[in-house]
Amino acid sequence: MKIAVSSYSFSQYIGKGMLTQLSCIAKAKEMGFDAIEFTDLQPPEGMSEEEYARQIKAECDRVGLPVSNYTISADFFKTTPAEEAARLKKKVDIAAILGSSSMRHDATWSGPSNSRGLRNMVNELAAGIREVTEYAASKGIRTMVENHGTFLQDADRVETLINTVDHPNFGWLCDMGNFLCADENPAVACGKAAPYVFYAHAKDFIVKSGNEPDPGEGFFASRSGNYLRGTIIGHGTVPVKQCLRIFKNAGYNGYIGVEFEGMEDCIQGISIGLANLRRFVSEVYGD
Repeated sequence: MKIAVSSYSFSQYIGKGMLTQLSCIAKAKEMGFDAIEFTDLQPPEGMSEEEYARQIKAECDRVGLPVSNYTISADFFKTTPAEEAARLKKKVDIAAILGSSSMRHDATWSGPSNSRGLRNMVNELAAGIREVTEYAASKGIRTMVENHGTFLQDADRVETLINTVDHPNFGWLCDMGNFLCADENPAVACGKAAPYVFYAHAKDFIVKSGNEPDPGEGFFASRSGNYLRGTIIGHGTVPVKQCLRIFKNAGYNGYIGVEFEGMEDCIQGISIGLANLRRFVSEVYGD
């Protein structure tokens, strides 16, 4: 099994001007990753997204680090499903320039304002997503949705969406940590996700009960009011090794992407998390 890192993990340094998405590539290679995943390209002023994607691909080729996945934000109800599908097809073209064989996009963040449940919107949502994945299939790129956003965090909801889309080119980017945002047990949720997984994120959170005092800066509330804070893989409560075992038992042997969003120094956090994850992978997969 190969381990990638999301460019999002370097957000702390990118925000301070200490790294760019382009310079993250050499840093990821130096740290020992097998690949890099890019999240929403941020071209320099005056440069097109296509030109920046070509620069990134050239740098990845130079250092010998492939692009494992292209991850972008999306919401099929922010405008209309048809308009969002058209926009996402252009993002598929960017994924092709990057040389990525997969692309993850959101489905919706909070759902349409006039609907309270997935049942009322899933067919319309699935139609737009199916249009995108059919286009991506023609480019040799698989598309995925992630358990992400306030509306589609739950495993049952994501599974319903995937089965409604009902296309072999569309699957799940399973983030083992994000289930905690909906107060789900990550291991139980990963068991539901495993048959559909095209890509996986390793992420960890510190969790404190909503019945305790608010711990303050760095924490945010889950759906039921528990307190979460991103942290180094292996330092929190996500059963990372158990989730890996679930993936292995389901036959998954694709990339595991490190996604760090803790308060710790991001280079230190990513490095320690990678060491822990490599140990867990070795113990589970024997790699």
